[in-house]
Amino acid sequence: MKKATIVALTLCVIAFLFVTVSCNNSPNKQNSTELQGNISISGAFAMYPLSVKWAEEFKKLHPKVKIDVSAGGAGKGMADVLNGLVDVAMFSREVSKEETDKGAWFVAVAKDAVLPTINIDNPAYKAIMERGLTKQEFTDIFLTEKIKKWKQIIPTAGPAKINVYTRSDACGAGEMWAKYMGKKQEDIKGVGVYGDPGMSDAVKKDKFGIGYNNVIYAYDPKTKKNYDGIAVIPLDLNGNGKIDSTEKFYTNLDDLMLAIKEDRFPSPPARNLYFITKGKTTNQLVLEFFKFVLGEGQKYIHDAGYVTLNDARLKTETEKLSK
Repeated sequence: MKKATIVALTLCVIAFLFVTVSCNNSPNKQNSTELQGNISISGAFAMYPLSVKWAEEFKKLHPKVKIDVSAGGAGKGMADVLNGLVDVAMFSREVSKEETDKGAWFVAVAKDAVLPTINIDNPAYKAIMERGLTKQEFTDIFLTEKIKKWKQIIPTAGPAKINVYTRSDACGAGEMWAKYMGKKQEDIKGVGVYGDPGMSDAVKKDKFGIGYNNVIYAYDPKTKKNYDGIAVIPLDLNGNGKIDSTEKFYTNLDDLMLAIKEDRFPSPPARNLYFITKGKTTNQLVLEFFKFVLGEGQKYIHDAGYVTLNDARLKTETEKLSK
């Protein structure tokens, strides 16, 4: 009888241990600590493709998280986040003191540049690719309008007028392109078009058009070449009337990104890209997303057509999250 009782007790203990271990390793236990919730992001067209990629990869790790990303320009993103309409803004220029005074808290996450673009069917196209344009020539096209016809730059280009396009929305691209020439976005002349896609389409459709785009809307990250119909105008940085070997980094996206990273391409129009919150966020889900972006998420930057931050800046931005 005693033997039977011992056996029975032993079996009960084994069963209890089995149930306990099974419960501790059950999906319900694991799911109770899994990240879940929503993050809303709006802002710069420049950051939209990269932010979408980060959102997709983050959701693979955390399936119960939903991230909504919408592009509408850096200005809209800043307004949205400061007014509490979204959790995070995508921002593609330096944050001003006025904006930080209103509560904007920022973390740099990547880098890119604004590039002047031209239609490849323009009669002046080949000559401009060889000589580039100086900062003064860009100024006289986009700001002062002293240069109104292509023949003023390339005498053989014919009498066609230069059709200048600019951004109609408050955006980092317009601000950084103007800053390269020492002015503000509202100083740029030309026909206003909405968004990066609108700008690239306008130049593609106009043989005599000139505009500016963020890198990702000028180059295809898959082919590393310019999108069909447009090309990037080289910057004649030393003003000698030709593009020297040290200024030739526009042939493919990889060469351009390296030039931006090594500061051989000027800043502006190169710039850091930021995520903005109203005050340092206390939203743990947003903080975890930012940690992902500055950690594992950095490996997606190059293939998406952007430039990674240098190690020192990356360390500084990561430390902000824990202060």
